[in-house]
Amino acid sequence: MRLNDLAKGSSVLLGVIVAGYVSTIYVDQRLAPPPKTASEPTSTSAPTDSPAPANGGSPCIGEGGSWKNWPWPNVPMGSPKCP
Repeated sequence: MRLNDLAKGSSVLLGVIVAGYVSTIYVDQRLAPPPKTASEPTSTSAPTDSPAPANGGSPCIGEGGSWKNWPWPNVPMGSPKCP
């Protein structure tokens, strides 16, 4: 291995590390929910997007094969049917 090859490889590795760090900062700023401040009310009386959790809030399969209580796109396999 020549010194030139080592320099190229090191610069590529450094570039990948910097790009990964910058992308995590970007994702944290754009996708993470903002932290709650002390001045914001914490009441739960506001309407929510999802209905009240059935089956104690655990994910389950509803009528027609739809998933309940699971907000993420990846769904756990083998969840029980909703009561």
